[in-house]
Amino acid sequence: MPEQQQWTITATEQPPEWFIQAVKQHTPASSGLYAAQLLWQRGIKDRQQLTAFINYKAYQPASPFEFGQEMHLAIARLQQAYNTKEKIAIWGDFDADGITATSVLWDGLGQFFAQNTQLVYYIPNRLKESHGLNNQGIDNLAKQGCKLIVTCDTGSTNVEEIIYAKHLGIDVIVTDHHTLPAERPLVAAIINPRYFPKEHQLFNLSGVAVAYKLVEALYQSLPNVAKYPLEDLLDLVAVGLIADLVQLSGDCRYLAQMGIQRLQEDFKQPAAARRRPGVGRLLELCQKSGDRPTDISFGLGPRINAVSRIQGDASFCVELLTSRDVKRCNELAEVTELANARRKSLQKDVQAQVAQKLTQLDLSTTSVIVLEDAQWPAGVLGLVAGQVAQETGRPTILLSTEGAGEQGSRGAEEQGSRGAEEQGSRGAGEQGSNSSPLPLRPSAPLLARGSARSVNSVDLYQLVKEQAHLLHRFGGHPFAAGLSLLVENIPLFTAAINQQLRQSLGSTTLTPTVQADLTVTVADLGKELFLELKLLEPCGMGNPVPKLLIQNCWFENSWHRNQQDWLGKKVQYIKAEFDIRDDSSRSAFPGLWWGHYKDELPIGRCDCIAELDYNTFKKRYEIRLIAVRSSANSALNAPLALTPFILDLRNQEHSALNTQHSALIIEDCPTNWDDLRMWLRRCLAISRSTSGLDNQQQLAIAWSKPKHQPPNQIWLTLVGIAKYLSRTNQLVTRGQLLEKIGISDQTLLVGIKALKYLGFTVQRQDRSLQITWNPNDSAENLADEAVARFLAAVREEQFQQQYFAEVPLSTIVAIASYDSK
Repeated sequence: MPEQQQWTITATEQPPEWFIQAVKQHTPASSGLYAAQLLWQRGIKDRQQLTAFINYKAYQPASPFEFGQEMHLAIARLQQAYNTKEKIAIWGDFDADGITATSVLWDGLGQFFAQNTQLVYYIPNRLKESHGLNNQGIDNLAKQGCKLIVTCDTGSTNVEEIIYAKHLGIDVIVTDHHTLPAERPLVAAIINPRYFPKEHQLFNLSGVAVAYKLVEALYQSLPNVAKYPLEDLLDLVAVGLIADLVQLSGDCRYLAQMGIQRLQEDFKQPAAARRRPGVGRLLELCQKSGDRPTDISFGLGPRINAVSRIQGDASFCVELLTSRDVKRCNELAEVTELANARRKSLQKDVQAQVAQKLTQLDLSTTSVIVLEDAQWPAGVLGLVAGQVAQETGRPTILLSTEGAGEQGSRGAEEQGSRGAEEQGSRGAGEQGSNSSPLPLRPSAPLLARGSARSVNSVDLYQLVKEQAHLLHRFGGHPFAAGLSLLVENIPLFTAAINQQLRQSLGSTTLTPTVQADLTVTVADLGKELFLELKLLEPCGMGNPVPKLLIQNCWFENSWHRNQQDWLGKKVQYIKAEFDIRDDSSRSAFPGLWWGHYKDELPIGRCDCIAELDYNTFKKRYEIRLIAVRSSANSALNAPLALTPFILDLRNQEHSALNTQHSALIIEDCPTNWDDLRMWLRRCLAISRSTSGLDNQQQLAIAWSKPKHQPPNQIWLTLVGIAKYLSRTNQLVTRGQLLEKIGISDQTLLVGIKALKYLGFTVQRQDRSLQITWNPNDSAENLADEAVARFLAAVREEQFQQQYFAEVPLSTIVAIASYDSK
């Protein structure tokens, strides 16, 4: 059983009356107050923002040529292929974003190049290959006569593979949204929105949206060639965007809104008249209608992802999404549905085994859960790890030794760091991720691989990175990672990573946390509230589905089923259904709880957190239960009593800061959670020393988005300063150095060590440093290694600052709640 969860309520600021009235114009059947509170709380605070947010027709999307020279290079190369009738290969990826991106290029480029003769596609096998290009696949495409590869949702960092393709006479156009390479690769073009500043309306595009922008540019450059309108691709774009859990702002939100509309319109057609009969059949199988983002995140997305998790090869999914052959699509949809049913069953089995192993752990002394088993399939470990992390409030790493000894240097250990993880760890994806391949150790007969998921404030990537010396490969970001290591290293790795997190947490206790946005009653539930909250859709990263707190309620008429019969196969399946009541209404309201039995519902009065939904199959409004507990254990206000009131003043003018006279103000962007915890504890200490909660100390986070120089430039600046100080015999303080080159004290120490290998001597004189230089070529190799370590430290620090520039306020509040205990 999971530990008692800590519940928090998002701090709400009452929006002004004019804003409430402006929202009410879009939802005349209700007061608009709940939607206004959420929109105001999430940064929508003027009429123009509100209109563009709600009505996509009022939004001005960016031109595909915003990508500048790279888009022009890509179109020129495609036009060359069009004129000379070259053969082109689309290189995709096996998750939902990659599959839909491949499908967009297959349909889109297929308007200009004959499918199957001039145009082919290749998707790596999830269980045998890793993400990205590989030489064997490139060899196969070369044998087929391909002269151009267009990647989607992958390829940015495949520098060596791109060079290999070039040697075989194959050009590469990269369309991707993941980690940028250190230098521009040898490509015909690279189209990646991460080259834009973070505030750009195209910055958050997922792989499928980038692929769409390429096709859009080609449509504009070669008008009157395409038979079908560009807008026919938007339904696929919406599926990939929402399934990948990218931040739905800017063009992402616009494309998702447009795409959901196309999806719904197509579903309303008879099966024989649908443009995408495969998508329509999938929606029927999961009892959805395509008009809700949740139809994708809980319906289409998990099913598309399940194919590669279970079968490895997901190539047929492109045919499923693009073919107009109704019979064939129905067959493929049933294969996909079966894969998803098997994924559910497999996930449930692994989760039960993990739960059993958890009973053998003392969670009071366990900071990071690390479990391994020889029978666990790697394809579902990320999903289960996400569930365990949410239930226990602890980072969770699950490892499989299945097939150990047969795994090569490339493998599925990176699976954990990409893609939407369905109903597991939300927000897992590789946006802004770091990946560190480590040299393969000789004679590695038993190699475990797995996935890791984090919760709240724990930076999982940093935790894993600190144990890099024990790992074979790892990659990921603060919330999710994939890794592999020798089986013999698992005990040492487990002990080391637990010790590391305990030291960083200090007296802080890890507790599973659930956050609610609004407090409502059962009487509030229904069509009126649903349509009001629907104004926020499509929801996603940065704009989550509203979580509703219902207090002092109870359940009745509960039941569950634990099996379903699919194609003659018994598949483990759990879903509890119930009616919920409270004192606000004489009528009950229906709901369901995925993955739970009715016996897990508390008896008597309780509190719950839920999402309001519409069930298109049963034609009813219902709640989807997220968390529940007995009223006697709720004490919602208790953990919040000493939580500091945190003001989010990031990226605002200094005049805004000056108005917060009594607030503690943090202006320097932190590089780790310990920096922030220091301020939180200081704030809490002041609050505890005052009399009454009305005197609660405010904390203002007021740093701006960092403007980073390239790491190489920072190194050259440091060397230049050292040479100047040596030549002039001047002293310098560490503070002066830090201010001049814009790095942390810890990274500066790494840089000073690198300077020493170049012949510099750094000595202390009182509170200053004296730097002298005596060039020495004998340590050239060591110097290269030291400089590489410095550059890596700078890149890591910049990555962390980018993370803290946009970390949700709710995450910071969660840390404050932990530290207030």
